[in-house]
Amino acid sequence: MLDPEECERARVGRDGRYDGRFFTGVRTTRIYCRPVCPVRPARPGNVTFYPSAAAAEAAGFRPCLRCRPEAAPFSPAWKGSRTTVERALRLIDGGALDEDGVTALAARLGIGGRHLSRLFEKHLGASPVQVARTTRVQRAKRLLDETDLAMAEIAMRSGFGSLRRFNAVFAEVYKRAPTEIRRGRRSDAASVPAP
Repeated sequence: MLDPEECERARVGRDGRYDGRFFTGVRTTRIYCRPVCPVRPARPGNVTFYPSAAAAEAAGFRPCLRCRPEAAPFSPAWKGSRTTVERALRLIDGGALDEDGVTALAARLGIGGRHLSRLFEKHLGASPVQVARTTRVQRAKRLLDETDLAMAEIAMRSGFGSLRRFNAVFAEVYKRAPTEIRRGRRSDAASVPAP
């Protein structure tokens, strides 16, 4: 949370650099605002500063209809459809497309599969399936580099449905088999002289 004196200067000066970083609750009206609100600033003794819109609402304030706190920078509404893509990326990273398809992922987000694909293309230039595939391959590469797990175990932990699929995708992306990469890592480690 910012210093109350700094918040007060930003509120009175309508400093846009602070927009979205704090919200002002006005105790006399029970309304909360952004620092850039065009309404005449309330007296300093009547305001309380909150780190988020949710905190202001939890304290019993309602949003201002003039400055529209829901459109403050960094809020989901301000970020628009990018918020949906970010949520989808977190779900994909957690394995949402390892078992189910794009339609099931989209349903979890409350939208249709085609719309989710359009959002991914717009914001990432790739489909949800392509993003999931890249995530799996990168996870597998880390496991290959950092562990001595069996290939089948790496395939399963990385989200591939089978060892065969893991080998095929890995070879397509890295232009070599996972065993070659592991062999290369072991030979590199063996060639390093002992201290």
